Amino acid sequence: MSTTGQIIRCKAAVAWEAGKPLVMEEVEVAPPQKHEVRIKILFTSLCHTDVYFWEAKGQTPLFPRIFGHEAGGIVESVGEGVTDLQPGDHVLPVFTGECGDCRHCHSEESNMCDLLRINTERGVMIHDGESRFSINGKPIHHFVGTSTFSEYTVVHSGQVAKINPDAPLDKVCIVSCGLSTGLGATLNVAKPKKGQSVAIFGLGAVGLAAAEGARIAGASRVIGVDLNPKRFDEAKKFGVTEFVNPKDHDKPVQQVIAEMTDGGVDRSVECTGSVQAMIQAFECVHDGWGVAVLVGVPSKDDAFKSHPMNFLNERTLKGTFFGNYKPKTDIPGIVEMYMNKELELEKFITHTVPFSEINKAFDYMLKGESIRCIITMGA
Repeated sequence: MSTTGQIIRCKAAVAWEAGKPLVMEEVEVAPPQKHEVRIKILFTSLCHTDVYFWEAKGQTPLFPRIFGHEAGGIVESVGEGVTDLQPGDHVLPVFTGECGDCRHCHSEESNMCDLLRINTERGVMIHDGESRFSINGKPIHHFVGTSTFSEYTVVHSGQVAKINPDAPLDKVCIVSCGLSTGLGATLNVAKPKKGQSVAIFGLGAVGLAAAEGARIAGASRVIGVDLNPKRFDEAKKFGVTEFVNPKDHDKPVQQVIAEMTDGGVDRSVECTGSVQAMIQAFECVHDGWGVAVLVGVPSKDDAFKSHPMNFLNERTLKGTFFGNYKPKTDIPGIVEMYMNKELELEKFITHTVPFSEINKAFDYMLKGESIRCIITMGA
């Protein structure tokens, strides 16, 4: 392309300070350096993680910053040493990576790359510690190595999944974070057998993706647990068959579920980040074979407490990161699941807004009105 090696000026939605509306700015995007690619973003969506760090509650604020990490686009140019991607490739940038060289990347059991594991506090590229974004010479911080709230962005090549060019980017862009996290927690980690029962704690986007995984696996009962009854009707579309609102009961939720299921569910997936929900998810699985999987991220000072007999009675507790998917290796396969009609993505997408109205996406999420809002960059 004629822009190869050149600085590109484009629009980006910049967060100048915590909790304040994003401002549409003209930014300069530098060419990709060693092991980097520059991507033209066509569609991006808003994830709760973006909102969490935009609000800057409970973590070190880093502003000005370009957020965004669920997106689809086309490679514009590649930097030195990039051999597996080329201009024109359809890609999904991912907040975590796969360097291909570390022990984690060589392990069939792990997807937690040593080099490219998520780092929310780093606002620069790892190659040289510099930002690729600037406004009038002032650097703008990156976010989790992706920064997709910009018409062009620069990403480490290990964080870029090359996908089927026939896949609609306005749908499959949601695969690059929350959907894969929930789906993989069920399919790759909990691994329910056909006909088994599954409890899902938290019916936000990740929890609904976990329920979708239970549906695909052929679970006979999917019990949704949430404090917000407004989510129950929506969750039926994702295969959730029964609902429990902890506020409706005067006994522990794990006891309620045990009574509903003759001793406990076969599998549970916790998607809230609440330590109380984590304990409930673990203690509600059946002894002898029950498996509980933790997905939600707790506060840094939280501690988990459960009686050791829960383990000795052969319950299993597991954790997962990004659904145990390796970004470059596995994400293209999830896109193919969608293309083969094995996975339904449209029902996750509740709103669409033009890039110029990106702050509406934040409003929808803060009001609890959206699962995923697609932001169309060219509009």
